[in-house]
Amino acid sequence: MTVQVLVTRLDSSVPLPKYAKAGDAGADLATRIDFTLKPGERALIPTGISIALPNGYVALVHPRSGLAIKHGISMVNTPGTVDAAYRGELAVILINHDPLEAISFKKGDRIAQLVIQQVEKAEFVEVSSLPGSDRGSGGFGSTGKSS
Repeated sequence: MTVQVLVTRLDSSVPLPKYAKAGDAGADLATRIDFTLKPGERALIPTGISIALPNGYVALVHPRSGLAIKHGISMVNTPGTVDAAYRGELAVILINHDPLEAISFKKGDRIAQLVIQQVEKAEFVEVSSLPGSDRGSGGFGSTGKSS
């Protein structure tokens, strides 16, 4: 299934989001500026595009796995959420987790992936108690514990 996403380039030299291979879930997002991230540094990086999603859809911005494994680059708020009503420039909060090496990017370099998904609206219903489950109230990591 394909959904139409309207895109405006705020900088005509920045590439549109593009799927690298058939079957990819994420379309590559590029930077519209040159920048360097020092070890431990984070920055808001503009992409040079804005989008209009149909109601009932969300764009999720994910880190690129190649940048993560090769250079320690990730996103502070992963995934980033772009609501259907947002019309501003898409930007990515990148962070350099490498303890020693800075990394430089040139305008047009791929920095993140954009995944488009349908979303459901929830109706939140307050109740006095919740139905039981196999997990119950076990917290983070509780399913991996051995007794």
